[in-house]
This record gives sequence, C-alpha cells and structure tokens, in this order.
Amino acid sequence: MIIAAAQFTPVPGDIEANAARMATLLTEAAERGAGLVLFSELALTHYDRHLIAADPAGLTVTEDDARLAPLREACRATGVAAVVNAAGRTGGDGDRPAISSFVLGPDGTLLTRYDKIHLFEGEGEGEGASEGESESALFAPGTADGRFTLGGIRFALATCFDNSFPEVPARAAADGCRVYLASSFHDSAQRVAQYGQLAREHGLHVLLANGTGTGHSGPGCGLSGVWLPSGERVAAAAEWTGPVPGDGAELVLSDVRDLITLMADPAVAAIPVQECGEPLVDVRTAAPELLVADLRDDERGAYAQLREGVLKRLLAAQRALPDGLRLKVVEGYRPLELQRRYFEGYVDELRALHPDRDAGRLHQAASRYVSPPGIAPHSAGGAVDLTLVTTAGEDVDMGTPINASPEESNGACYTGAPDLSPAARTHRRVLNAALHSAGLVNYPTEWWHWSYGDRYWALTTGADHALYGPKEWDGPTEGDGPTEGDGPKEGDGPTEGDGR
Repeated sequence: MIIAAAQFTPVPGDIEANAARMATLLTEAAERGAGLVLFSELALTHYDRHLIAADPAGLTVTEDDARLAPLREACRATGVAAVVNAAGRTGGDGDRPAISSFVLGPDGTLLTRYDKIHLFEGEGEGEGASEGESESALFAPGTADGRFTLGGIRFALATCFDNSFPEVPARAAADGCRVYLASSFHDSAQRVAQYGQLAREHGLHVLLANGTGTGHSGPGCGLSGVWLPSGERVAAAAEWTGPVPGDGAELVLSDVRDLITLMADPAVAAIPVQECGEPLVDVRTAAPELLVADLRDDERGAYAQLREGVLKRLLAAQRALPDGLRLKVVEGYRPLELQRRYFEGYVDELRALHPDRDAGRLHQAASRYVSPPGIAPHSAGGAVDLTLVTTAGEDVDMGTPINASPEESNGACYTGAPDLSPAARTHRRVLNAALHSAGLVNYPTEWWHWSYGDRYWALTTGADHALYGPKEWDGPTEGDGPTEGDGPKEGDGPTEGDGR
C-alpha cells in the first residue's frame, strides 16, 4: 500500500471549497497508486479557532454531513481511504465540538473517528495563553485512542499536540500499530523534526500532514513528511514561508507494503477459534450462478468447496458488481496436507533464492504468498481465490495472473501495488468494493485472496474469535459435485506448488 500526506492551504471557513479540493487531491494521489490520504489538522476549515468560534453551527460537521459528499464520492470512485480532520460535532447544540479525524474507507463510509485527546493551551506552541485563547476553551477533548486496520496494516491516529506526549505513540506501538498518522498545524521546522525522534523511540513508520498558511496563532510551516522506524526522514514537502500562487498543494507518498500483517504474524495465530460447525458446500451445485474454474487438477473437487457463510457472501458480492462483470471462483477449500506441501515447497524456493536467510525469515517471507498450515484460511474452508471476468467468461486485466508470486510479479500481486495499468486498477477497485461490501476481507499480498470467518478475518475486523477452524473433508457424497464433464480435467491447472 502507498500512503500519502496531502499538503495544501485551505480556504478559511469554506468547507465546500476545501472538501472539493481535498477530493481532487485524493484523486491525484490515487492516480499515483495511493491507498490512503492524510490531511492536516482542521484542513476542512483551515486552522482558525476564531472562525469556528464565531460560527460553530456552520463550521462543524458530522460524519454524514452533506458537505463531505465530494470526499465520500472520491473515496468510492478511486477505492482510496481518507483521513479528514475537522471540527466535529459531539452531541447536542450546546456541546463543544472536538478536533476530529474522520477516517473514510475506500467505499466512502466511516471506518472510525478519532477526537484529539490533548488540547493545546497556548497561543503559540509551547507558550502560555489567556483564557479564551486555548483550544480547550472551544473544543472538547477526546477520551479514546484512534485505531483502524486497512490493507492488513494497523494504523494509529494523532493530532498535533497529542504528539508532545510520549505515551500516545507508546500506546500505539503497544497496540500493534505499525503506521502512525499525524494531522498537525506546526509553525516551525524544529517542531516537525521531532517526529524523527518519535519514530525512532517507538519503532513506528510516521506520516505527517502539516498545515500551511496563516492560522489562528501564526503560520503553518508545511514540511509534511515521512519517517522510517529508524528515525530517518525519507520524504518531505516544501516549507511554507508565505503565500504562493494557488494553494501550494503537494503530495508526499510512502510505500508501506513491508508493514502488512502477514499470516505468519503471532497476532494471527493468537486469535481463538470458536468453530460454528457450518458445513462445506460445493459451489458448483449450491450456487450455479457463480462461475467456477475447471482448471484444478483435483478430481474429487475439494477446490470447489466453501463454507456456507462464505458462499452466501460471494453471491451478495456478485449482485453488487456492475453490469458486464461476474466473479470466477478459482479455488476454495484446500486439504491440510496439500497446504503443507505448498508452504514447504515455497519455503524451499525461497531458500534457494536466499541461502543466507535463517529459518525464521524464510517462514515469514513464505507467508506473503502461502499461509502456514496451522492457520491457513483455505484449509478452514473460509478463503477463496477468485477473479473478475466478463459475463461471457472472458478474463479482464487484473494486473497479474492469479497466483503470481511476489518474485514473479515484482510485487504487482499486492492488492495496493502501484504502477498498475488504469484498467487493472479499476478492476481491482471494483472487485474490492463488491467483496468488502459483502463482508469479506482481503489478504493484501494477493489481490485474489478473500476470506470470511477465519483468523485473519477476525484480526482485520476486530472480531474476538474466528468462526472457522481447520476442516476435514471426506470427499463428495452421492449427488454432490458437477455432472460428468463439468469438473477439472486431467492435466489442467497449475502443477504442484503453483497454486496457493
């Protein structure tokens, strides 16, 4: 996944104009391969507390505010998430608003909302202020940390003065967050430079969107940027020193694919399973409206089996597709012994390519592409490998063949890979939107792998347990499976070790 910080100077007090500009920047970021865009503190109105205090009804928003429609539509149209910071309403008409980060998902709906916990009490950063000039005179503090998971990565949210408190990033790291998103309005390069120390001390990948233009208590200095967990700054936007033609808009991008939670992560194995007992069903007979590939060298038809709950959601996803497209199921259930062979075979391939790597690194790298047998979603009947085709069954451009490894595809197999063709990016966005809306989750290293009810689904959605554990399948019973000639043909499909 590519993430981006969008730096621009908002129009003071004009929510409609700023929302439209942010939607444009989000679209530009999507064209450069971004999957998430972060905006600065109070970017929807500009950081001017006097303006907000003078018109609290007009310059505060809720998650469903009609003025955010351009942003929601841009998210849906591009499949990109957005972190939009604004003055957020908190309750009744008399309640103070919060400084809120609204996280809009790739489908335009709210993933989470974070309200700034530590409100600044000074007129300028680090200085005292008289009563009525502090943030707390206008805004209410939040009470809960901001967290969300997107593309297999756990993100933390923080806003400006929050970052002066070491316990904020410390809690983020302890919660398993790998990327730290800071929406801020800092006035100097010295304050921006402190994010390097924050990244290094807490082992976090930091993305900062900092404001520009003259705000309530002075100028925002820009310098939005990216810091690695080592503390090294690897990207930066320009410093704002005065008005420039236009709004000085700039995007800072960072590739965070290496931070995806992989199947081999202990957090996945730690998810408990409460087996619900759903049976495996044959997609070919239970849902003839779904196209099932006959390219598996599997005469018994294990590949066409799925849990009932997964099949129900695939049918819902197919109904959500635009006219002219349908799903094609390539592989569902995978017997545990076959999963073990696939995994061990891929470890052997990686060992040959990287003889210097120890067993732990090989195990971790292999899980980008094949699940370790003990937690494999396919062996629970909860995962399905699939693609999009036309209603006539013809393939469409998805960027890589299904089951292309990271080595073979140079990383293009990752769902959020950059440098895809426009057609492939569009088709992946359509596939993602339909399957997400039906309740499935993607394994972000494989655009074709989706699941429901397994451990990775539970980790991604925040469920406290998985519904499906490893499942034994005894083969088809009388009457199950396709009619003669419909099943896989001898010699079809990938050779051993090709399918994951």
